[in-house]
Amino acid sequence: MKITSILGTNMELTEAIKMYVEERALVLEKLTSSFEESADLRVELGKTSQHHTSGPFFFAELHLTAPGTILTAKAEGEDLYAVIDEVRDDLKRQLVDMKEKNVDQNRGPRPGKE
Repeated sequence: MKITSILGTNMELTEAIKMYVEERALVLEKLTSSFEESADLRVELGKTSQHHTSGPFFFAELHLTAPGTILTAKAEGEDLYAVIDEVRDDLKRQLVDMKEKNVDQNRGPRPGKE
């Protein structure tokens, strides 16, 4: 899996934020390693507006494009780093659910007795 872009909306992204996103994406990379083709991750971080001073004004979106599927996770909150963790956990849950679904579909009925 590779991170194709990290975008900042209504804010500047520091190197610390970019490194934090890349570190958190390692968990997702382990889950996408079984895909035959590479998966692409797009990250968008930002503020919902320029003038809010309280409330959930940070947001994060992850868009994972993998062979045959596109997964999206979104979250909002007051702390940017907590929002990044929350959205990563949501996408991780979606990946695990997708893998379990594929395993369940590959299992067939037991062979009948003869």
